Amino acid sequence: MGKLQSKTHLHTSKYRADGSVEKTGPVRAVQQYSPVHADAVTSVAALKPDLCVSGGKDKSVVVCNWRSGAVLRRFIGHEREITKVTCALDSNRVFSASRDKTVMMWELLGTSGPRQHFPGHDLVVTGLAVSPDASHLCTGSRDNTVCKWDVETGACLCRAGISRNLVTHLCWVPGEPYVAQASEDKMIRIWDSRELQVAHTFPGKRHIQTCCDVSQDGRYCVSSSGGFAGEGCEATLWDLRQTRSHVREYRGHLQTTASCVFLPRGLAPAPLIATSSYDCKVKLWDQDSGACLASRCLGGAGPLASLAPCDAATLLCGSFDAGIRLLRLSRRTELEEVAAF
Repeated sequence: MGKLQSKTHLHTSKYRADGSVEKTGPVRAVQQYSPVHADAVTSVAALKPDLCVSGGKDKSVVVCNWRSGAVLRRFIGHEREITKVTCALDSNRVFSASRDKTVMMWELLGTSGPRQHFPGHDLVVTGLAVSPDASHLCTGSRDNTVCKWDVETGACLCRAGISRNLVTHLCWVPGEPYVAQASEDKMIRIWDSRELQVAHTFPGKRHIQTCCDVSQDGRYCVSSSGGFAGEGCEATLWDLRQTRSHVREYRGHLQTTASCVFLPRGLAPAPLIATSSYDCKVKLWDQDSGACLASRCLGGAGPLASLAPCDAATLLCGSFDAGIRLLRLSRRTELEEVAAF
């Protein structure tokens, strides 16, 4: 992908209610590459050390090099916009969910067509999680159901429905047979994938739960909330080892927090959580203290729909109006915007 232009963002500070200052990062040029999608980017995920996969309203699934913005594969097959993409880390298989009610599997080194179809939901598919060994797939939908699939055969192995359980996101617990699920009914559920039964439901929140992620050690789950004008909009930390109320909340976004992820341990001494919101901001939080360590406003990007950590210092953000944004965490725990594609 050829370089188009570079932009410079101004350095500003935002004061929080507690009187402290959120670090917004230094001024630096942002490398602009050709957009990989023709419309809003709805979901992004890390694929390999230098690769990512994304899906958008243009109905395409794209694999690109996030260091250069170069598109390696573009998969076309869904009839409506992509809602979620995922993959088994370091594998050659990519999965996509769509508003066309189906899920498809694509081979990075295969043909341009889908390798496998997973039809069966009655409404838009909004949750997608692949098992650590890439043998099984869990999907969730606005039809109130969660399904488990055999990746090789495409067979639906189990199907479970719960009234009002409009699924918004799924995430497999690393090294375990459990799947975390967020829902529009304001609940976070933990499913046992072996029989597809609910193992635990955490106390309900006040707003729709839009996303969830599980820490690499399998101990914690973080979820994000809908909201408006600062009401709701928080991220919430849950302890998967106990069934009491939440551990901690992370407040600071002014509109729906659409995505939340744990960052791999690296530059910072404390474990970190990143969130993105419809308020055009990405925030970085100290997992243990709840302090907001950094905040980056991606001007002109519109709602920020999806986050994906590539490594301990690199974060991808999918936006409605400005493609995929590449952010880098500095040693001073500042978020720097590096590139857009």
